[in-house]
Order: sequence, then C-alpha cells, then structure tokens
Amino acid sequence: MSDATSSDGTTPARPRRATTSTSGRSATTTRRTTRASATAAEEPTTTAPVPASAPRTRPLAPELAAHIAEHIAPGDAENEVVEAEPLPADRFLDREISWLAFNERVLQLAEDPTQPLLERVRYLAIFASNLDEFFMVRVAGLKRRIATGLAVTAASGLSPRQVLEAISVRAHDLSARHARVFADELQPELASQGITLVRWEELGEAEQDRLRKYFRKQIFPVLTPLAVDPAHPFPYISGLSLNLAVVVVNPATGKEHFARVKVPPLLPRYIAVDGRGRPSAATSQAPTDQGPMSFVPVEDVIAQHLDQLFPGMEVREHHTFRVTRNEDVEVEEDDAENLLQAMEKELLRRKFGPPVRLEIADSITPRIRQLLVRELDVIEDEVYELPAPLDHTGLNVIADLDRADLQYPRFVPTTHRFLAEVESATPTDVFAAIRARDILLHHPYDSFSTSVQTFLEQAAHDPKVLAIKQTLYRTSGDSPIVDALIDAAEAGKQVLALVEIKARFDEQANIEWARKLEQAGVHVVYGIVGLKTHAKLSLVVRQESDGLRRYCHVGTGNYNPKTARIYTDLGLLTCDPDVGQDLTRLFNQLSGYAPKSRFHRLLVAPRSVRSGLVARIDREAQAAREGRPSWIKIKVNSMVDEETIDALYRASQAGVPVDLCVRGICAVRPGVPGLSETIRVRSILGRFLEHARIFAFAADEGVTKEVADAGRDDTGDRLPGPEVYIGSADLMHRNLDRRVEALVRLADPDQVAELVDLMDTSMSDTTSSWHLGPDGVWTRHAQGDEGPLRDLQSALIYRQRRQRGATR
Repeated sequence: MSDATSSDGTTPARPRRATTSTSGRSATTTRRTTRASATAAEEPTTTAPVPASAPRTRPLAPELAAHIAEHIAPGDAENEVVEAEPLPADRFLDREISWLAFNERVLQLAEDPTQPLLERVRYLAIFASNLDEFFMVRVAGLKRRIATGLAVTAASGLSPRQVLEAISVRAHDLSARHARVFADELQPELASQGITLVRWEELGEAEQDRLRKYFRKQIFPVLTPLAVDPAHPFPYISGLSLNLAVVVVNPATGKEHFARVKVPPLLPRYIAVDGRGRPSAATSQAPTDQGPMSFVPVEDVIAQHLDQLFPGMEVREHHTFRVTRNEDVEVEEDDAENLLQAMEKELLRRKFGPPVRLEIADSITPRIRQLLVRELDVIEDEVYELPAPLDHTGLNVIADLDRADLQYPRFVPTTHRFLAEVESATPTDVFAAIRARDILLHHPYDSFSTSVQTFLEQAAHDPKVLAIKQTLYRTSGDSPIVDALIDAAEAGKQVLALVEIKARFDEQANIEWARKLEQAGVHVVYGIVGLKTHAKLSLVVRQESDGLRRYCHVGTGNYNPKTARIYTDLGLLTCDPDVGQDLTRLFNQLSGYAPKSRFHRLLVAPRSVRSGLVARIDREAQAAREGRPSWIKIKVNSMVDEETIDALYRASQAGVPVDLCVRGICAVRPGVPGLSETIRVRSILGRFLEHARIFAFAADEGVTKEVADAGRDDTGDRLPGPEVYIGSADLMHRNLDRRVEALVRLADPDQVAELVDLMDTSMSDTTSSWHLGPDGVWTRHAQGDEGPLRDLQSALIYRQRRQRGATR
C-alpha cells in the first residue's frame, strides 16, 4: 500500500507502522500445531526462571492482530497433541552468546595462516562490522528491555542483566584478541609483503611534508573543532564516528579547555603513501606496480595538525574515541497514518539513540577517560580500551588492494547450463528454458546476472509479458532489478513492487527506491501492517499461444546483484502451474485481502512455516518409532525457535538422525544423552557468506501433492520422498511470527537429490567446518590425518567449472 496516489488515479488505504518485537515458543509436548502470531501468549514480565513448558511469545496488539488476520488467516489445521515427558529446562543455548561464538569463528579465519593474507585482513574488518551491528541492535535491545521493565528470562534461563554481563566479558575478550591479531600477526606479515600500516612518527621527513600539503588541501577544509565550555555544551557524538578528544591550553591564562574533533566519514580511513612518498586516498592500488605502500590512519594526520585548528592555543593532549549507539528502528505500525513518513521520522531519531559502547585508545589519560564516561553516560562495562588505531571496519580498503597473490583465486560465476549451453554475449531465451524444465540456481556459482536479472530484464522488454510482481527486501544502490521494473511500467505492463522499507539499515535506500518506482508508475505496496515481507519472490505473467502462463522465481537471497556474487543462495525458476497459482495468491494477500488463501507447494509464514516444519519433523519421528527410514537435514543462517528445536529433540529421542548446518546463531544443544544424541550441528564459513535455507526430510511414505500448508497427509496420489523445501525463512521467532516468508517444495527428483547431496557433503567429517558440542563450544575441524579437509566452497567452484567444461 502506498501513501501516494497510484497510477490508476485511486488513493489506496494508508498503511500503519510496525512493531519490531519478536516472538517464539517452547514446547514440552510432541505436537503438530498451526498458530498465528495473533494468538501468541503473553510473556511474563519477570526475571524469575521461566518453566520449561512456558510459551515464549510476545502478543500483538489486538488491533494489529486483527489487521494481519484480514490478510493472512490463522491456520485451521487441528493436530493431535501427544503428551510426553517434559524436556530439561537447560536445553537451549543462549542466542546472544551463540552470536558472539559465531563472530569468534570469523576471527578464527583471520587467525588462520593458511588463508590468503589480504583475506585475513578482510575477516578482521568483517568481525569489526559484525560487532558494531551486534551492539547497535542486540545489546541495545537488551538495555531497552531492562529500562522498560520487560526483563523477561531468555530461553537459556538467563535474565537480560545476566546476558549483558556475559556479553561484556566475552566481547571484551574478543575485542582484545581482535586487536592483538591485527598488531602482532597481520601487520608484520603485511609489512613483509610491502604493505605497511604506519603511525605518523614512523614516516620519513619527506613523507610527512607531503602529508602536510595533503592535509591543507584535502582534510583541513572539512574539519570542525567543537569546544566545550559554558557557552558550548558537550557536543553530540554520532554513532560509529571516529573522534579526537583534545585538551588545549591558553598560554596567556594557563586555562585548560576540552574540544572534540570529528573525523568526517567522507574522509578516507587510511591515507596511502606510495614508494615515492606521494599521498592519496587509499583505493585499490597495486603495491607490486607502484612499489611498497604505506597506509597512515587519517586521525594521525589530523592529530599532527591540531595546532592549525586551534591557533594561539597549546595542544596538550589528544586521544581517539568512538561511540556505538542504539540504532535499532522501532516503528509502531498500529499508531501510524503513513508508514513511509513514519519510517523517515524514525530514521532521524535513530541518530540520537543512547550510547551502548565507548571505544577509547588505551593511551588515554584517566581524566579524559572519566570525562568521556561521564558526558556520554556509559558504565565501566561499556568501555573498551583498545590499542590505536580504532575502527577496523576500514581495513577493507587494504583487503581490496590489487594483489591477486594475497587473495583468494579469482572466481567468475557462469551461466547455469540449462540457461546456456556455452557462455555467450547473447542471452538465452529465459522463458523457453524455463518451459523446458524447472531450473535450480545455486549462487554465486550460477551467475545471478545471467539468470534472475536476465529473467526480469527480458520480462520488462517482452511484448508478450502482461504483468510483473516482485518483492524487494534489499537491493543494490544502482539496481538493475529496479531499472527493469521501471522499464516494464513505462512499457505499459502492470507492475507491482512490494518494497520492504523496514529492512534494517537499508530503510533509507528502500524509501528512495519506493519513491522512484512510484514516479515511474509502478504500483508500490509495503506489505502487511505488523509484518516485514522477507520472502524472495518474482512472478511474471506472459501471454502465449495456449493462454496465460506464469513464470516464477522463489529464492533464498535478496535481488541484489552485488551480494549475489559473495552470498551462497538458492533459487527456483519454474512455470509450474501450482507454483504460479501459489505466488498469485500470495501476492494478492500482500497487496489486498485474501486471508483464506491456500497453497499447493508453498509454506508461508506467519501462517504455516513453523507448523508445517514441525509436522514434517513429527512425521519423521513417527517413522523412526515404526522402524521405517527417517532423517532430517536442515541448513539455515540461525536456529533459535524453541518449538521447532523441541520438535527436533523429540525426533532425536525417537532415533531420527538430524543434521543441522547453521552458519550463525544456534540454540540447539546437540549430543546430549537422552535428549539429542542423534543431532549433529555444523557451521561453514569461508570466502562466501552461506545464506541458503534448505529443509529436507526422508518422507519415506511419500508426499501428498496438494495442500502442502495444511500439514496433514491427505489421501490421494503421493510423490516419492525425500521432501525438500528452499526459501527465505530462518528458524527464528522474527521469521516465523513477524515476517512474511515463503518456502517452496522442489518437485524435480534430480534437484531433490542435488540438495540432499549438498547437505551430506556439508555435514561430512571430510569437509572443513566447525562442530558444536553440547556445552555450546564450537570446535574447528580443518585438518585431517592426511592434510587439510575439503573446503566446501572451493569444491563447488571446481564442480561448476567441470560442469561448464563438459558442455563445451
């Protein structure tokens, strides 16, 4: 729904603002349930331990729940409840501590000497960026719940205060370790390769002279010193900005003054100095071509010229510091008239969130440290003293240097073999290829630009295409996907774009895209009040000789050509009538009112993803009890939903082999006697970010063809197992209760076998990965008796090249 007048001259209803609260469940019975978030039970507002059987769900406001029900009705499947012994209360690992363990795995890659040097530098930058977001969102959320009295005990049994204390200890240790890796390991190795990170005093006189000129021309004009005195209160410190705390003295009076100098974010984080001492903004330069390269932190250059910012004053001391603020956006949709405007206002408020972390250089004097702590109103646990330079997110500029010898081997995605027999500058007719067979894409090994992007671009320019419907959660700054939708609208096609303007940290970009699309005549809607639309869907309606045909794409990743080169994702291109009908109904739900829609090959959150998966898990457990073949294989980014985890525990108790490949947060305790002995948990990290979601089940008795979302075995024809779904949902409360997510069942036996094989390879003891123990400790397994274990992503690159070679 758009706040602007649509292209047909009507003014659609105005949307409302959304809450960001999440919900979850904990179960002590084996059950098949279908529950919408509108009926969720209220959390107790207490820090006392929560019983093992208590639901962990926050309620929606009644008005908001009613509004969601007008679009997506609560599931109506009645499922049996089998009483069972209660599961142990300590069966869940803490999600926040698990996230820190994930970031530790990233840090371990930076510590790994077998990784290319510049890639290790990149992992340091990723670690720093991850930790920034963790504090801005997760730590900030914990503090907010404590401040508002919503101190609900976590599923792990810890109160928010206990979680914060554990986070502080772990985050301080990891931050110090991160700094040591940079200073003690990577800087010496970089220097041995002609890439040095130097401080001002380590530069020669000629280099310093050139940097003085650079400062006067490129830096000085954009600096703004801010004094602190009775007429100038302590300045606002923006989140994640790098700052200099400066103490100056008036020689005439001997009086000290405090000032703050912000390092403008438009300045380069490091200034490059080539072998002849010439400074420049650090970009992708090649030391091999230009000789050794030195990189100077920009704050060092500023610090050496503070006398020019405070003429007539004596600069007595200066120290760098950095503040992290609460930047999680909260928009109460049921109180808003206009979602677009409400989000814009909330983005302005984000800049003024309370501090949650203060990073200071360890050389800081006690009095300046005390001043910053007092003025920023932080406690000691929120202070991180680290060696300068601070803010290692800027190390990407070094990781991106043109040094192929210090990076992963070059990789170029290729066109899927069903879209082109050989690589060619002339694109294949995508519609003809999809008519021939369903196509399962595996990015980045299969090119996004020659598959999904080409699919939408051809649809935009094909005169036979009548309509395009598209979800957009995150896309690139110069998005060819958005351009294709605009081209289609300008060509007179009916175009619907469902833009999720609440996608965290992409809100402003998505607001701009929404306005650009509206101006081109695209029907822009923002989904359902109270729910983020996270599903990855494209629907193209084409007039053909035998009638209308619907072409579909259902994926696990965003429609973003840039991230599609570094994220591993899956996508299904199909013109199957059932999938086409499903997507038509789902888009109608999202843009209009169709609460009773049923789906054949989709599971859709918040209505049926959790209940559908739990039903399938229970089915495998029943098969195991009856002595029939059973197994469960799941690959997700995160797994914390208590009800789903409890179902997996019950399946394990029944003897079902359960394999879980989880990149990030995982609350499951595998290998606990009597609880999870048959559950294995692995995590794979590498050059690509593992982002695909796979849900696979043995389905020994087969799969019914229709009513997939009902979660019941209807009589009728059955398809042979295994049963495999891919889609956008992780096993988190927000995905299952507060988002629109879609999983699609694969129908092609070859594609089913391909993903089952991928899961088996991922979980193999011969594949490099991290293994999770029952104590929550992740152990890396990268070396075997005969040398390094197989790197999954390298193996998939090799397989892709071999397949392309076989088609030539």
